Amino acid sequence: MRFTGIVAAGLLSAAAAAGAAPETESRRLHALFDEAWQFRLAEDPLLATALGDRLGIDRLPSVGPEDLERQRQGARTFLARLAAIDLATLSPVERTHALVFERQWKDALAELELGMYRLPINADSGFHTGIAFLPSSVPLRSTEDYEAYVARLRAIPRYFAQQTEHLKAGLRDGFTQPKVVMKGYEGTIAAHVVENAEESRFWKPFANFPPGVPEADRERLREAGRAAIREAVVPAYRDLLAFFTAEYLPGGRDTLGASEWPRGRELYAHLVKSFTTMDVTPDQVHETGLAEVKRIRAEMEQVKAKAGFEGDFAAFLKFLREDERFYPKTAQQLLERASFLAKKMDAQLPKLFRTLPRLPYGVEPVPDEIAPKYTGGRYVEGAADGTRAGLYWVNTYALNTRTLYTLEALTLHEAVPGHHLQIALHQELADLPPFLRYGGSTAYVEGWALYAERLGLEAGFYQDPYADFGRLTYEMWRACRLVVDTGLHWKGWTREQVLEFLASNTALSLHEVTTETDRYISWPGQALAYKMGELQIRALRARAEERLGPRFDVRAFHDAVLLGGPLPMDALAARVEAWIADAERAR
Repeated sequence: MRFTGIVAAGLLSAAAAAGAAPETESRRLHALFDEAWQFRLAEDPLLATALGDRLGIDRLPSVGPEDLERQRQGARTFLARLAAIDLATLSPVERTHALVFERQWKDALAELELGMYRLPINADSGFHTGIAFLPSSVPLRSTEDYEAYVARLRAIPRYFAQQTEHLKAGLRDGFTQPKVVMKGYEGTIAAHVVENAEESRFWKPFANFPPGVPEADRERLREAGRAAIREAVVPAYRDLLAFFTAEYLPGGRDTLGASEWPRGRELYAHLVKSFTTMDVTPDQVHETGLAEVKRIRAEMEQVKAKAGFEGDFAAFLKFLREDERFYPKTAQQLLERASFLAKKMDAQLPKLFRTLPRLPYGVEPVPDEIAPKYTGGRYVEGAADGTRAGLYWVNTYALNTRTLYTLEALTLHEAVPGHHLQIALHQELADLPPFLRYGGSTAYVEGWALYAERLGLEAGFYQDPYADFGRLTYEMWRACRLVVDTGLHWKGWTREQVLEFLASNTALSLHEVTTETDRYISWPGQALAYKMGELQIRALRARAEERLGPRFDVRAFHDAVLLGGPLPMDALAARVEAWIADAERAR
């Protein structure tokens, strides 16, 4: 039975059993959901555009002091209204959604109160790199669309100035990124300081117009775009570059851990719970990581022996990092191999899943200006209205650092059955409230993608021992994150300790070890979501397999995990437990 049917049945039975009162509370809850969602879209017109909503189509977000205060008040108001609703009268699904809603707004309020807005950049991305994707992420089908795009280009100086004020506040407060992870970052800004407007990434839409733009409008729009790039975009990036090189980089902190910020230990403890959606401490996460590292290392030793390598573990890692057979010769070779692996997995999906998304995805290289400090691959979600496919990005920078033996795991994580399958499917679940349909728990999203890497074993992947070692390297990498993230931000680890721990336990290239280390330093807590979420999903599957025995159906299990949306781990556990109980009764 489709989950949509379960939702409808639950709502009808609850209303019938309890009369008008639950129906009233249900209406109040859904009205709150709708109003809070419209508030979010109004505050973030880029999100609205990404979801196919034309609200604020000609605006960028505004993040000045008065805007942040309005967001604080909005969060407090929504939480107060939720507290006034009698959740006991609602259906189980509605109660789950209410609790997820509460968690999201509490986290948003906490991060505003703790001043996270003072860090709008990290080691591989930031507000200025996000804006650079406007040409490919906004609708450009008509003259009106182009005029709205030009208006957004004109708004970039204001938006950059507001974000720069936050960075300046961070300098005053000692709340900055460390200097060491920002070295070379100026390249992500300088790439957009061009002499000729037509050299800019933002010019691309004006080079070729769609049929919906009349010929009579095109030259006018070109000139408007050229002027906006010359008078607004380039000066904004030039000013940001001057500030970054003259003030931010020299004024950055020499310490590393989040615990060194003002209220840093409080902030990091909050981030641990927020990213994992679990009531755990940094020390507990650290110990979990050490146990996982020990377990996975034993499996890696077995695969090393299967490969016939006679040296020790360190010698095997050195061999993998240095032998040319494990690296692509050209960017095209790497992209073609990734594309082949993605299509190979596409053919296996019906064996593992009952419900698949309609939206397709493509494979593209990471953009040049961010590639040097960027991760090995990433998923860029498609448009929620189905007008733009998802993208599996593969980093083709420094090919001698892009290991082919990890490419199977990377592809399964970023494309299918990982991020694309999960995110595109959730965008198509119309019965979910928007805050869950288009957002949700990082532990779920990244935990699912790591779980998806392991599904390759059930789909005929990792037949080569080196590829299997690559899979284990990726799992070990996520286990190491539990150790090094808490080590950095809670226990006072140095950057050198993190580099050594990652290099000695994984077969990641040393370039990736370095870029990943800087990512963890600059983005506290996020790296914990992967392994903590995956451990929970695997534990739920093991519980279902044990209780259902030969009646266990992996396709039904995946429906149970996926069709409720990207839930926090406690809510996911409750949902899967209910599915197991239903399956037991069905015997």
